[in-house]
Amino acid sequence: MLDKSYVVPWGKRGSLSTDAEAAVLAELVHESTPLPAGARRERFERSFAASVGSRHAISVNSGAVALHMAIRMLDLAPGDEVIATPQTHRATVQPLLDYDVRVRFCDIDPTTLTLDPAALAALITPRTRALLLVHYGGCPAEMDTVMALARRHGFLVLEDCVHALGARYRGRSPGSLADLATFSLRNAKTSTVLSEGGLITCDRDDWAERLHRLRAHDMDARTARPGPAAGLGPGPGELSGRDGLSGPGVFPGTSYAMPLQRGCVRRPGSDATMPEAVAALGQAQLNGAEAAGARRRTLAGRLDEVLTRYPFLTPQSAPAYSTHAYHLYTCLAAHQELRDRLVLALDRRGVEIQLRYFPQHLLPQWRHRGHLRGECPIAERSWFEQHLNLPCHAQLTSHQEDYLIEALDGALTELNGGVPAPAPAPSAVAGVAGVPATACARG
Repeated sequence: MLDKSYVVPWGKRGSLSTDAEAAVLAELVHESTPLPAGARRERFERSFAASVGSRHAISVNSGAVALHMAIRMLDLAPGDEVIATPQTHRATVQPLLDYDVRVRFCDIDPTTLTLDPAALAALITPRTRALLLVHYGGCPAEMDTVMALARRHGFLVLEDCVHALGARYRGRSPGSLADLATFSLRNAKTSTVLSEGGLITCDRDDWAERLHRLRAHDMDARTARPGPAAGLGPGPGELSGRDGLSGPGVFPGTSYAMPLQRGCVRRPGSDATMPEAVAALGQAQLNGAEAAGARRRTLAGRLDEVLTRYPFLTPQSAPAYSTHAYHLYTCLAAHQELRDRLVLALDRRGVEIQLRYFPQHLLPQWRHRGHLRGECPIAERSWFEQHLNLPCHAQLTSHQEDYLIEALDGALTELNGGVPAPAPAPSAVAGVAGVPATACARG
């Protein structure tokens, strides 16, 4: 995209930093506790797990790392099949390129833009090992039907909740709806913590234990349980480690000679620990998440009011039993020419538009694996002909929100042959200059 100034820009940060958050960081910098001590990280993990209704929350240093580590828990083997949504950022499915598995992309529902359960049912085979889905834009997927299929056919479900912080599905939070889930706290996400951060949530104790090892530069491995009968008890000068493991007494609490079961090393770990400053800021922002979500939903409601007066544009909609988080505000035009004209009309009025996301199965790395146009016709039609995203984020001022509503109504009136829709929303904003046009962005 060309570098230009917009009256209503696309969000560069998903949440605003307050004086309270600045005070938390100042306290952290000036106190004597070592920065990697982990007390704030552990508190943030407990709070986050409670907020989404999960037994465990394991923090890591980015959302991409969270996805990589969560996919390791699936224990994929050569020949397995994994079903994934094409309506997502490449980070969701990119880790699967490291595995010798067959990825089958599942089409989306044309209204919610989340994974279509009927299309999912048609893709399941005896080799299906896992499903990767996304609550696109913050609209929860149809999880009851998805999980019933998963339990019936014996595969695992990983929900990418990158957009879904603050959403609800039948009263429950994404992050507790599947076998395990991932979140991102990157700069443009609903909660923004010093650029990068991520979390994995799950209920299984064994997964949580493996994930703790992986992020702490340990190896993901099963260890033999030493005991007198096995001749593996502590010897002279050795210490008995945690979980009954033993090793040389180099440092208390550390085992350097853990007996390993043959063939048990799955993968090495890495240093993926979330810094204390990120955890401290995450905790502060978690406390204000409800208010931030309410503001997004209020703006989304105003945008809905405009769109409902023009029959050629339809907003993404969540079922009545779900609460949309509106990380993205998405609408669908009746056809491509209309969509493209609307993008340019809004751009001329100073409203920055982006299109998210290009269908994953048509990216070069997946076409190289044999995927072709036509696999997911609804997702393809959405991207190439209908789809656009309007700004809806915490950085917008009240003045910018009012201008966005006026600009959208004006652009739609232009496309409607100059005829305004009945009962247009009143606007208190006037005299704001537009900016030159530019091409729409792919993000």
